[in-house]
Amino acid sequence: MRIDLNADVGESFGRWRLGDDEALLAQISSANVACGFHAGDPLTLTTTCRIARERGVAIGAQVSYRDLAGFGRRFIDATHDELRADVVYQIGALQGISRAVAYVKPHGALYHATISNEAHAAAVVDAAARFGLPLLGLPGSLLLRLAVDRGLRAIREGFADRGYLPDGRLVPRDQPGALVTDADAVAARVVRLATTGEIEAVDGTVLRPRVDSVCLHGDTPGAAQLAARVRDALTTAGVEVASFA
Repeated sequence: MRIDLNADVGESFGRWRLGDDEALLAQISSANVACGFHAGDPLTLTTTCRIARERGVAIGAQVSYRDLAGFGRRFIDATHDELRADVVYQIGALQGISRAVAYVKPHGALYHATISNEAHAAAVVDAAARFGLPLLGLPGSLLLRLAVDRGLRAIREGFADRGYLPDGRLVPRDQPGALVTDADAVAARVVRLATTGEIEAVDGTVLRPRVDSVCLHGDTPGAAQLAARVRDALTTAGVEVASFA
């Protein structure tokens, strides 16, 4: 058994520091690196990509709406062409910093929009197709279906520290149960997901999403320690942590 552990990194901006990227990169196998539209500045991204390469961690472009003030967590009603250009710009910027970019993952509100919004899902897929890069997204999402239609590899993602609705989507962050903060609970959820393919929704419904990668949020307090706890639990359960890239 094997599973990928991914996390959002490179989200500091100037003097504003978010998370402990260096410690987190010691525990994960794939890094979703911000591309400057929701977070991240050129020096932060350069440093983050360098550490990822040194640690053998795969680098992904975490693309978002152009929403620095809202950290990319607000929906923006961009046209298909506007969004495609924005995503191409972000991927190109990160590739200019590191030629090792191996996949694309939408961030925040864009991630959720690409589950069912055809124009925005198609814009992200069109941008990724320009670079021939795989896409990381929610199982069953329109994003991944369109990716397969374009001949791109679709990577199915689960979440370690986010609550699930019975339909397999994530609980909105402003609702109870959106975040799972207990380290033991998070570790147990990931082990169950990796070994049985199951995860429990907030109402007790057992979901079977089939995932290739599990996300830990880098902006969660103590994210690096949580990632270490999860990795230890997976190793104990006989699950190898390795990137899909």
